Amino acid sequence: MNENPPENPPGDDLDFREHEGPAEADPVAAAPVRPPVVGTSIPPEQALELLSRINLFEGLQPSYLRRIASLGLEESYAANDVIFAEGAQGDKMYLILDGAVRISRTVPGMGEEALAVLKTGTYFGEMALIDDFPRSADARAHEACRLFVIRKEDMEDLLFVDRDLAYDLLWTFVRTLSARLRSTNDKMTFLAVTNRF
Repeated sequence: MNENPPENPPGDDLDFREHEGPAEADPVAAAPVRPPVVGTSIPPEQALELLSRINLFEGLQPSYLRRIASLGLEESYAANDVIFAEGAQGDKMYLILDGAVRISRTVPGMGEEALAVLKTGTYFGEMALIDDFPRSADARAHEACRLFVIRKEDMEDLLFVDRDLAYDLLWTFVRTLSARLRSTNDKMTFLAVTNRF
C-alpha cells in the first residue's frame, strides 16, 4: 500500500506553507494552513454601504443590495498569505474590511511584480461572479487583512430564485463591461497617438 500522501489535485496550486514536524506527525496537522471562514459580523448597513461602492452593484436598489449583502462571509489572512493564485478558478469576490491586499504576477526570471496594493474599502475578484475564466493574477495579503467575501455559488442561487434581481444585475454588468471596454479603447488610442511622437 502506498503511504505517500496524494499530490494536490489539478487547480489546487495555492502556495500555502505546510506545518513542519516529525515524519510520524498526524497527516491532518500537516495539511496546508487555510484561513477560517466565519459568518459575517459586520452590521448589515455597513455591508450595504460597501456593496453600493462596487461598480457591478451601484445601480441596484437597496432591497437587492441587502439580499446580496446577506450572502457575505468573512475570511481572515495573515501577512503574505495567498488569497488566490494566478490560473486558479475564480469562485469569489472580495471586499477589504481591514488591512491591505497585493495583486501581483510572477515574471519568469524576475520573481513577483506587484500590480497594485489595495487598501480598506476597495474590492477585487469581482469578475469571478460573472465569468468562468481563471484568475489573471495572484492576490496576497500585503498585511494582515479581513475580507468580506461573496461566493459565486451563493450569488447564482440567489439569481436563480429572484429573476427581477437577476435582470437588473445583468444590465448593471453590461453597463460596467461597456464602460471598461470604452476606457480600454481610450487608453489604446492615447498610446497609439503618443507613440507617433
